[in-house]
This record gives sequence, C-alpha cells and structure tokens, in this order.
Amino acid sequence: MSSERKVELADGARRAFGLTSALAALELPRSTWHYHQSRRRSYTEKYADLRAPLEAIARRHPEYGYRRTTPELRERTGRRINRKVVQRLHRAWGLPLIRGTRTPKPSGIRRAITAAGNRINLVAGRQEIRPMEVAYTDFTELIYAGGRRKAYLIPIVDHASKIALGWAVGDRAVTSLALEAWEQAKRGLRARRMHVSTVTIHHDQDPVFTSYAWTARLLLKDQAHVSYALNGAQDNTEMEAFNSRFKTENRSLVLDARSLTELKQLVAERMVYYNNVRRHSSIGYRAPSQYIATLQPWT
Repeated sequence: MSSERKVELADGARRAFGLTSALAALELPRSTWHYHQSRRRSYTEKYADLRAPLEAIARRHPEYGYRRTTPELRERTGRRINRKVVQRLHRAWGLPLIRGTRTPKPSGIRRAITAAGNRINLVAGRQEIRPMEVAYTDFTELIYAGGRRKAYLIPIVDHASKIALGWAVGDRAVTSLALEAWEQAKRGLRARRMHVSTVTIHHDQDPVFTSYAWTARLLLKDQAHVSYALNGAQDNTEMEAFNSRFKTENRSLVLDARSLTELKQLVAERMVYYNNVRRHSSIGYRAPSQYIATLQPWT
C-alpha cells in the first residue's frame, strides 16, 4: 500500500481512533503523515477556488467518479482542468465520502420513537415529581489544558433534589461513557434505598441514547424508564441549565487541568462540592444531600 493511500486512510480514521492509533495500525511514520499533510495543504490552496464547484457536482451527481466529474467541472468553470488534478482534489477533500453518503435506514428504536410521537416524552405534563423519580442527562464539552484539549462530561441529575447521581468524563461522547455514568447513578440510587426501576431518565435523541446498548441496559436489564425530549435542548432545560452553570463556575479550574486524569479528578471534586456544600435556591438554599436528609425515610 502506498504512503499516499495510508495517509488517506489515517485521515479518515483519526476522528474515531485518534491520530496516534491510526498511524500505528497503518505502520505510517508521523513524519510521513506531516509531510503529506503539508503537500496536501499547498496543493489544495492552489486549487481552493475549485472546492465549491466540485462539492456541488458531488452532491448533484453522487454516481460520478473523477472521470465524469472532470468534463462537468470544465463546463461549469470554463477552464481546461486535467483529470489527474480532479482525482487528487477528490482525495484531498474527501469528495468520495460525500458521493457515498446515503441516509441510513432508521433503527428499530428510532422508528419506535417516531411512531410514539409526544408519548415518548414521559416528563412533560407531570404535575408532581418526587425525589429520585426523574433524572436528566446529556453530554457537554469541557475545554481544558489551557484550551488545547477537549473532553466530554455526562452528568445524571435528579429533578427534585438537584443531586448529581452519577457522572463520567472521557475524550469521546460515546455510549460506553454514558453507561459509565449510569452505573454510578445506580449506585447512588441504591445507597439511598431507591429501586432503579422507579426512575425515569430523560434526555434528547442523540444517537447514544437511541442506541441498542443504552436502551437494552436501561429498559431491559435495569427495568428503568427512558424519556426522550422531542425538541432537543428546549425540552431538556434542566440539564442545559446544570451543564451551563457547572462550566461557568468551574471554567478556570477546568482550563488549568493538564491531563484527562487531572480533569476527571477535578470533576469528581466539584461534584462532591455541588452535592454536599453548594446551596441551591430551588431547594431552600440547601445542599442537595442536606435536602435529601430532611426527606428520608420516604413513603
């Protein structure tokens, strides 16, 4: 396999697996990667004005390869452009990926959500929500290491008591991270003698929350209830408010975290503070743990 082809494959895999892992799997030296990247930048800069018409052709004629694209491009631009130039630009800008894009068939879970309509939101319209009956969750970005790195936080927060039942921090917003937060939330519920099956977890329709792994764990294995926001963030305002407040109050501390390990430790410390020290106006200016202590035992 040529170095150019390896660079192309590494470019496609870097978001999912990280550049280091992609280069190692392809046995491609980092110096070779950077060399090809610099060449690619200079070449694409030279033909930057062709990007828009090439992308338009790729979308209008998804069946066209670079051979059929070439005369179409010549006609649109009025320029004599070599076929090899078109081929190289196709690769540099990932145009075969645009041509190959198809709307995926909805999963069974996605079809069920669509069919249920408004009924899929189990929280809207509830007149009274007692502690540990409804919890909210969603991913949010954390920018750390002086603004050079990005991670994801997913908290699970109780509606009535405002306590953070569980959370997880990782470098990708994936199902495994959400399930890590859920496992911690289950331990928090059991510590308070609450059964998992009585809880409704409310979130948006992110692919993580419509995945089989997430729904199978919560609905089938743990017998919890799952509720979906119909209109994204505007139907999950409690979670949006929590994430916004957490990031605002801890912004400088998060920026100072030098590694993902440090960031995880910091988030854990701030969640302990949030649960046990920070006063919340909606529960009488008490900390969530203090508020819960006044309610137990529950009937």
